[in-house]
Amino acid sequence: MHDELYTDGIDEVTIGGSIVRVDLVSLSPTERDANNAPKKVFLQRLIFSAESFANSVEVLQNALQGLVDAGVIQRSQPRATVATPQASSSAERISLVSDQPRSPNVSTNFR
Repeated sequence: MHDELYTDGIDEVTIGGSIVRVDLVSLSPTERDANNAPKKVFLQRLIFSAESFANSVEVLQNALQGLVDAGVIQRSQPRATVATPQASSSAERISLVSDQPRSPNVSTNFR
């Protein structure tokens, strides 16, 4: 049997040279933020070469399109990613977490 990992999402993607690091997060069962929503806790990091990351994004986009075509999910308007410049570093950090309000029908597990 292979190990499996459940994640509530991606918190941050860091690009440094030809290496891409993707931080996976899980929602804490005990810690809450100011809005009483579960806090995101670092779970594990995926490390890709730039080429393998690009290939993985293509696979994920195809999977997403399959979910849309099957009516499982609906696409919303694309959000702009936020890049934070690093002082004296070639690493680029991109946050994939939105501060935009979500529908009240969305589970806190998917915020």
